[in-house]
Amino acid sequence: MRGFMTKPVLGTVAVLIAAAAAILYFTADSDPETSAVTARQSEAAGPQAALPPETADRAERPTEVIAAADAADDFDPEIPRHGSSLFGELKYGPDFRHFDYVNPDAPKGGEVRYGAFGSFDSLNGFIVKGQAAAGISLIYDTLMTSSLDEPASEYGLVAESVRHPKDYSSVTYTLRPQARWHDGEKITPDDVIWTFETLKKNHPFYNAYYANVVKAEKTAEHEVTFTFNQTGNRELPMIVGQLPVLPEHYWTGETAKGEQRVFSETTLEPPLGSGPYRIADVSPGRSVTYERVADYWAKDLPVNVGTNNFEKVRFEYYRDTTVALQALKGDRVDFRMENSAKDWATEYDVASVRKGNLIKAEIPDENAAGMQSFAFNIRRGKFQDPRVREAFNWAFDFEWLNKNLFYGQYQRTDSYFANSELASSGLPEGRELTILKEHEESLPPEIFTEQYDVPKTDGSGNNRANLRQAIRLLEEAGWTVKDGKLTNSEGEVMTVEFLIGQPTFERVVAPYIQSLKKLGIEATIRPVDTAQYQNRVDNRDFDIIVQTFPQSLSPGNEQRDFWGCDAAEAPGSRNVIGICDPVVEKLIDRVIYAASREELVAATRALDRVLLAGHYVVPQWHLSYHRLAYWSRLRHPENMPPYSTGFPTIWWMDKDAPAPAPKPDEAE
Repeated sequence: MRGFMTKPVLGTVAVLIAAAAAILYFTADSDPETSAVTARQSEAAGPQAALPPETADRAERPTEVIAAADAADDFDPEIPRHGSSLFGELKYGPDFRHFDYVNPDAPKGGEVRYGAFGSFDSLNGFIVKGQAAAGISLIYDTLMTSSLDEPASEYGLVAESVRHPKDYSSVTYTLRPQARWHDGEKITPDDVIWTFETLKKNHPFYNAYYANVVKAEKTAEHEVTFTFNQTGNRELPMIVGQLPVLPEHYWTGETAKGEQRVFSETTLEPPLGSGPYRIADVSPGRSVTYERVADYWAKDLPVNVGTNNFEKVRFEYYRDTTVALQALKGDRVDFRMENSAKDWATEYDVASVRKGNLIKAEIPDENAAGMQSFAFNIRRGKFQDPRVREAFNWAFDFEWLNKNLFYGQYQRTDSYFANSELASSGLPEGRELTILKEHEESLPPEIFTEQYDVPKTDGSGNNRANLRQAIRLLEEAGWTVKDGKLTNSEGEVMTVEFLIGQPTFERVVAPYIQSLKKLGIEATIRPVDTAQYQNRVDNRDFDIIVQTFPQSLSPGNEQRDFWGCDAAEAPGSRNVIGICDPVVEKLIDRVIYAASREELVAATRALDRVLLAGHYVVPQWHLSYHRLAYWSRLRHPENMPPYSTGFPTIWWMDKDAPAPAPKPDEAE
């Protein structure tokens, strides 16, 4: 995946590596209605739980999963292939010329400007320190790259071929001899090995994410092999395939001033890369510009035909989303993914839109929507009873918000895998039911007898019936109202702080707080800046946050980082809730070791149903389409990929269109 606005379609690969290092892609300029936190917050990387060696692993895995995972596939994985897929099949054969959704004749040239939000203080997006510049991934290549019109697949980039044994105990990549860094040096297996070891050493996400990768070694002149500590995990080769490759000779060398580079430290020195772009200009905290590399070594590879069309990609930083929107309307920005329903409904009735110069478009999105939510920190005693958490859900009046704040644009989310076939619905049946029955004694009985439904209101603002249900649940959990305050048997008053990292979300939380106060809950809002927010979340210093759990169409190892026990205890992981449930652990393994699409869907639906029954979050809302606004000088393919906007990767500039308006200081 190259484009910073592309949406991933792989499982662990995309949702964690490509997304987890959102610091590599962009800083969002989004109102948190549909992107509840900044890119770094919503895509924050955290460790996945390390699994034991293969012998112990087999003891924990269901027998039928082992048998299926270890069985021979229709293809021979030991024969080098041009691509990799979770279940063996690839859409594009070894002789494909380009992806179907690109325009292979797209013209090159022009500068595209994108509005980023916040600030940055580093050009190293692979370390914990600092805030990396938007789009920094544009300068790097990965071993493999994904297509945007099929789930769970990837094709060779730095690697020309991939192979692995039938038991998935290792994976071997053969590197392209022509792969080069921007300084002309070859990309070698030593670079790949150094990258792997360095990332694990310098970032807790990579250390945990590659926990099952125990060794990387050079096995031939252009060949590197990664060895795993378990078998049957089909995603591990694909996880490794998305490894960004960094230049060892650069990072172990000296700066122009003769100073030794230190990888673990922030830097504003433009780093050496191998990708389609290099850094052309940096204004710290204000803007960063990338220029296309004319002699980019991989420009003619099938995976790159029709891509990377802009001569320059420029990120302009804005502290305020309102200012960023005005920059778009003033022709200072070329493209915006609109995340505010109010702005989408009210702010685009301008002459440039009416004339067709500024295009307002809604493009279908076939990705899993994931779960945007109010997430509880269940490490805190007051939230450990699921009835308390469910009561908070009954107090949330989505219909009123959607009507009065969101112009009726959103759907209430009722699944961790909403907008996909992976979402549970109705009562469990078939293979999903069989899986759940194995854990029946440990599950609430209503999982088998009642469909999960989010509470609903009539949108009038009168949600007294729902509040009465909330009171009943709270009383069952030992909380009663005394002197107007919700109090437990020990005299503890229920106080709740909503920690938010973007002030624009206050208008959403405020009416929710009013409902909670009717229950006797002392609820407050604590807005903090991005750095404070991230620090408090990483250290689990919060009651409730707005958190997005992004999902793909092929979930896998990333589920450990979301809901696994080891991640629950790891600061900075994405298990912000603190879930540690034996049944969830076993269902995660079923997802990871699924040997067919059918088994994956059934296992994911079972996991979804158990998570919903735990009431770990108050679900919010989602869209099934992208809201895009862009100047007509930008063009995109007629047949857009189903899982991404493809911006800026597959877009291009119409050379015959009017030039952008000059900045005031540029005008004559």
